[in-house]
Amino acid sequence: MTITFITGANKGLGQETARRLAGLGHTVLVGARDPEQGAAVAAALGARFVRIDVTDDASVAAAAADVAAHEGRIDVLINNAGVAGPHGDPADLTAADALGVFDVNVFGVIRTTAAFLPLLRRSADPVIVNVSSGMGSFALTHDPERVESSVVSPLYTASKSALTMLTTQYARALKDIRVNAADPGYTATDLNAHSGPQTVTEGTDAIVRLATEASDAGTGRFIDRHGPVAW
Repeated sequence: MTITFITGANKGLGQETARRLAGLGHTVLVGARDPEQGAAVAAALGARFVRIDVTDDASVAAAAADVAAHEGRIDVLINNAGVAGPHGDPADLTAADALGVFDVNVFGVIRTTAAFLPLLRRSADPVIVNVSSGMGSFALTHDPERVESSVVSPLYTASKSALTMLTTQYARALKDIRVNAADPGYTATDLNAHSGPQTVTEGTDAIVRLATEASDAGTGRFIDRHGPVAW
């Protein structure tokens, strides 16, 4: 049975991914910082809650140790936890703002991936899915026909560009693991005050596809629910 660990799984895309993968027969581990919300979601899905704060080294290490003690391995790691950060005039942004956004969206992925690599390497078919965004695509944010080109969000977009590049580098370095990035698209979640036109089910299509595809599907890719995303 496929064992899947998802960060930020207590709401939005993470929760819907957990629901869908549990329905497909995965043993789902709901990773979340909030123990009350995380435990409630896990109970509703027949999953197990594991507390994790991706900005805290000790919390991430404890989560990996918890999974090692209970499941012994994972087959799929979904790095979903993310924050939007402040939008608007760059003159109002601070270095502290940037550190806060990157600490979750990029450094959190690095922390979590490093801690869970030994558990992934116990799998016969290990997979990492990084939840990125078309907002981090140079092509999409320069295309006037795309909604991504109309948003000013310097820190979020920069962090997602960094995450997508991190994905390609991990894919090159980790020859024994498939590492890919998913663009959920403009989906109604707390991250955008539920303004997106897509449902969370539509927004998780690419994530679920990457978590369930065949072992020869490829690594170092960036896809949305329709197919490859331009870098």
